[in-house]
Amino acid sequence: MAARNAEPLMRLIWTDPVTGATGYLVVHSLVSGIATGGTRMRAGCTMSEVEDLARGMANKTATFGLPVGGAKGGIDFDPKDERAFGVLERFCAFLRPWIDNHWVTAEDLGVPQHLIDEVFAKLGLEQSYHAAIRRSADPAHTLRRVQAGLSTPVPGGLLLGDVIGGYGVAQACLGVADAWEWAAENTTVAVQGIGTMGGGAAWYLHEAGMKVVAVADAAGTLYRPEGLDIPALLELRDSYGEIDRSRLPAGVRLLPRDEIVATDADILVPAAISYALRAGNQGAVKAKVVIEAANAATTPDAEAGLAARGIPVIPDFVANAGAAAWAWWLLLGEVGADPADSFLRLRTEMRAKVALLLSSWNLDRIAPRTTGLRLAETTRSDATTPATAPVLVIP
Repeated sequence: MAARNAEPLMRLIWTDPVTGATGYLVVHSLVSGIATGGTRMRAGCTMSEVEDLARGMANKTATFGLPVGGAKGGIDFDPKDERAFGVLERFCAFLRPWIDNHWVTAEDLGVPQHLIDEVFAKLGLEQSYHAAIRRSADPAHTLRRVQAGLSTPVPGGLLLGDVIGGYGVAQACLGVADAWEWAAENTTVAVQGIGTMGGGAAWYLHEAGMKVVAVADAAGTLYRPEGLDIPALLELRDSYGEIDRSRLPAGVRLLPRDEIVATDADILVPAAISYALRAGNQGAVKAKVVIEAANAATTPDAEAGLAARGIPVIPDFVANAGAAAWAWWLLLGEVGADPADSFLRLRTEMRAKVALLLSSWNLDRIAPRTTGLRLAETTRSDATTPATAPVLVIP
């Protein structure tokens, strides 16, 4: 299994000749000659971080039975810097051989999907799923299907491609509530991060009747024990996922950013940075369960400490895999532009996997990550058996 110390297939380091920024590509595994994983940009991004993320992608693709391996790109640079677009463009241009033939990438922290698509357009590649699309029997038809799916409108004035990951996280939370027989209206949630993933999760949890009592962005934590008006707060976000404090609804308390970890809520959803839960702060967690919406949100020490206190962690390669799984279902023609089909497929698969993870936890206190890795390994082993191996056939 791709455990936390598993070695990747390839590491690559790039230095930007203009700014001196450092970029990384880690390919953890190739299946059918392809690996998938987003590209992130943040000041302080490291090789070890990108390795963790690539390993997580390999586990996501295996857990959801996708016929591809896992990879990740990362750039150590401030995404708010006016030079960031040029850095991203040069990074992708340098990696053109991998992008052409082996690496399917997409949005991640600091790199929204529209931005990476703009870079790919400048490189003459049309869409960031290029390496997979060009392998299809009819690339033009596949491109149209992908573009239609990504741009399908959904309630709330957003696009399906922007919310599907958050919807999957919300389904993981709802799956926990089902497994533990919690009524949605009596279940409280705290969400760290209110960007694409955290904002989408908060929206769908609010729609399902759960009370999102706290959200945090880079400026701090917003708290209302009776539940926040999530649609109103999402309207106040800027392009970096930060909420305008000058227009907050009445009754919202302003707390320090790190207070989100200690929120008195049933479910804690870290949906912002990697390693948000560490040995030094896991003792402050009051939630009954942690749902990893951010990649590598919990360090091993923190996860062990939480488990010792009876708090399971639903790992990222299950809880936040919705966007990656859906993108490949779309590429493979297994879902189309009708959001109802995509939501049903993701809801069914996510809740089944969460139920499996919690069953082992409830019965034998086996950590959900351990059960998830066993599931991934079983699927990965099947992929190496000729009779059952998935084949990348894109219609």
